[in-house]
Amino acid sequence: MKKSTKKNRSITQKWSILSLPFSLTAVAFGVVSFFIPQSNSELAYVDVNKLLLGYERAKVDRETFTRKTSVMKANVDSLMTDWQNELKVYEKERASMTKKELALKQELLQNKQQQINNYQQVVQKQIEQEDQKMTQTVINDINDYVKAYGKEHNHLIIFGAQGNGNIMYADKGTDLTDKILEGLNKQYHGK
Repeated sequence: MKKSTKKNRSITQKWSILSLPFSLTAVAFGVVSFFIPQSNSELAYVDVNKLLLGYERAKVDRETFTRKTSVMKANVDSLMTDWQNELKVYEKERASMTKKELALKQELLQNKQQQINNYQQVVQKQIEQEDQKMTQTVINDINDYVKAYGKEHNHLIIFGAQGNGNIMYADKGTDLTDKILEGLNKQYHGK
């Protein structure tokens, strides 16, 4: 019995001696893996402003929107120029007009000015609505892509940073902006 007890103690001592280096190695590995940034982090972020500026659909839509609004504003400017020309003519001919003609011309000019102002307000409202619609479409595209990307790459959360303090610091390894932007543009171009 003494022989088997000595043998058990000897085995236990050997395992104790061997388990210390294994334990230290495991702890060291755990510490190192905790502090080394992982590119496939469960928490990540994207720079929303960079996505909006770099997303090619946003650029194309913005150019189309700018051309369309330029035409609408040019129409308003043209109507305003016509009205100003009529006003100049009225100012020149006013001295030779009767009271009735003056009153009629003033009323016509006022009505035309009011119509131009109303049209200008309608155009401005239409421009704002189209801008909101275009922006929302682009944001929906980005959100849908980021959601799919997050699921595919096993991210628990992808934050949206805009440089206004909502993410004060993040390790560069958790920035998915360039990857998201590249995939978003590939998807837009159908690749």
